[in-house]
Amino acid sequence: MKQEFLEAGKITNTHGIMGEVRVEPWADSPEFVCRFPVLYVGPTHWPIEVERARVHKNMAIIKFNGITDMNGALAMKNQILYIARKDVQLPEGHFFLADLTGLEVQDADSGEVLGTIAEVLTPPANNVYVVKGGKREFMIPAVPEFVLETNVDGGYIRVHLIEGL
Repeated sequence: MKQEFLEAGKITNTHGIMGEVRVEPWADSPEFVCRFPVLYVGPTHWPIEVERARVHKNMAIIKFNGITDMNGALAMKNQILYIARKDVQLPEGHFFLADLTGLEVQDADSGEVLGTIAEVLTPPANNVYVVKGGKREFMIPAVPEFVLETNVDGGYIRVHLIEGL
């Protein structure tokens, strides 16, 4: 089941004395986090309006409405920020990494079920799908040479394995 709210980042500290916070983005870029007029805080997904946002040294610097000083900003330290899925329109063929966890992984050549995606690693070069639950564990690079089809709505991905993978 697709989650209504998706993790977007974590407030790591204050920034200055006027109530701004530093946010470590967990999205493709800090610019992505900065484009939302409303973010949601913590496990209750409490909505808070963004007054302004910018990027500084690969972090999002955000000023929320109602947070006017460093003490208010400090009270938000270590909070997880979320975005609402309904606020995002992804391009055709794109998906959220959170939607991949739990998808069945099928060998495109044999049709064999290899397991499910247990985790998505995000090293600099390309994402890597960690597949568990089958005869053995796989780490599959998320590149077109290996991942032939991703069907989030259908609940599966089809992969082409090479010897030694």
